[in-house]
Amino acid sequence: MATNNYIVRQPIKNTGHQVIGHEILYYGENELYGSLGNDSASDGTFNEFAVADAIYNFLTQNSEKAFRGSLNFMTFTTTLLMKKVPRLFAPSDLVIQIDDSVIIHPLAMHFVQQYKREGYRIAVNEFQFAPRYLDILDAIDYLRLNMHTLSDDSLHNILEIATSIGKQCIATEIDSDELYRKAVNAGVHALEGPAVAERLATKSHSSAYLQSSFFRLMVAVTRDEPNMAEIEQIISADASLTYALLRVANSVQYATRNRTTSVQQAIMKLGIEQLKQWIYLLSVGSGSNGGIDPFFEEFLKLSLIRAKFCSDIMNYTRVVPLSRGEAYLLGMFSTLHFLIDAPLSEILSALPIADEIKNALLYQQGASGMLYRLILSYESADWTEVSKLAAQIQIPAGILTGVYFEAMESADALWKSMQEFDR
Repeated sequence: MATNNYIVRQPIKNTGHQVIGHEILYYGENELYGSLGNDSASDGTFNEFAVADAIYNFLTQNSEKAFRGSLNFMTFTTTLLMKKVPRLFAPSDLVIQIDDSVIIHPLAMHFVQQYKREGYRIAVNEFQFAPRYLDILDAIDYLRLNMHTLSDDSLHNILEIATSIGKQCIATEIDSDELYRKAVNAGVHALEGPAVAERLATKSHSSAYLQSSFFRLMVAVTRDEPNMAEIEQIISADASLTYALLRVANSVQYATRNRTTSVQQAIMKLGIEQLKQWIYLLSVGSGSNGGIDPFFEEFLKLSLIRAKFCSDIMNYTRVVPLSRGEAYLLGMFSTLHFLIDAPLSEILSALPIADEIKNALLYQQGASGMLYRLILSYESADWTEVSKLAAQIQIPAGILTGVYFEAMESADALWKSMQEFDR
């Protein structure tokens, strides 16, 4: 039976909701590498050397394109440290996370100290007050604190001492608003977990914003056979859309000798694929000055990743009754309730999209709902659920990581070009 290897990155945010980095979670040979990376068991259920080889091979091919531009937190076992996997990353891009299996291993700690001298930052998973942790405290930059296992007293004591000696504390496993508030009130420096990834302080738009032309245009451009005359008509009838489109078409990314002066010329220059991405970014992210509000950057990126992830997965299944364009909308609109101040049911009722998409987003029903649950499970590193759902909608599980990273790279590239345009 073929082994399924998965990798996903999850955001780590400070208390101001800004993303400071991403944790890289890896799964292979029935074991999870991330906050739970353990050395090999003796019963043969898990070959740590095989996992190390798989991780090394994947990162060798993908680290340059998949992880650049972000501070990456990744757990390394003894074998991964000895294979010099951290050196696939520049010291400025990587935080080496270690746990007990490394701390109690003299040879492994020798490698950790060497990486520290080379400029890499070090984090300890599930830090606690114990001699084996205190002995290496000088080499540690980040203390990762499991909010499910630390008592209130231990949490406050660690934070007090860590702050006094210049260490950063990251609260992990935050899966509820209660744990989120507890961590923030205690004074942690950063947070990670499902409740962190989906938390925003305010919404960017009111529900009345749904009546704008942006969403009619999004549906029009994602049809399998877009009607160019319809697209041009929608844009031409909206001054803000026309202005935004012409700005994009005349930006540095699309610069030519002759300036673009009409909607038709702009559409031809961008093409449908670029147009549908730009329109969504401009619609949900536009601030008072017409640019993207940086507060919502992570959610806009997530929309793009989910959209391309869903759309590209459709190449591998005949069970899900959606076109690629409809699957794109399923992923794209999955974060609208974080961006618009209205219940998701109200938001979707105002959009001209198929009931299949609405039911998938609201109730996770049917094969389309399974596709949506697959995307959410992959993001949260619920690998057991990922394998089960992939089997149910007849998707080869082995393709998921490649499709995910292609989607992530595409979203990062688009965001970079959007920032250049915005300047």
